[in-house]
Amino acid sequence: MSDTNNNRPFNVYSVREYEIEGDKRSEWIRVGVAFPNRDGKGFNVQLTALPLDGKLVIREPKAGEE
Repeated sequence: MSDTNNNRPFNVYSVREYEIEGDKRSEWIRVGVAFPNRDGKGFNVQLTALPLDGKLVIREPKAGEE
């Protein structure tokens, strides 16, 4: 994690994988945000929904995303 992102929240996604006519795809659903702790050793996560499979993916926002 770089110093420039210390105060920026990360996006939290539930990723659902599925297959259509033999083509594997995934659907990324934003379910919350994660804020880095001040000491840089963890995150506080705020969810607006829960994943059905229990799996969460935390990613840095892309440029221009809030």
